[in-house]
Amino acid sequence: MLGWAITFLVIALIAGVLGFFGIAGVAATIAKVLFLIFLVLFVLSLVARALRGQPPPA
Repeated sequence: MLGWAITFLVIALIAGVLGFFGIAGVAATIAKVLFLIFLVLFVLSLVARALRGQPPPA
């Protein structure tokens, strides 16, 4: 998930530099959504591990 977010961020940056602002905006929005989904899932997994009594990953 994080890899896809970074990929869309790079696409947005390249498209912005080349002047394709519509594509850059869409790619940036997709990157934001994917990053937020990643953060939510990451926090949920940390909470689930804590509730099971396992230490956080190193």
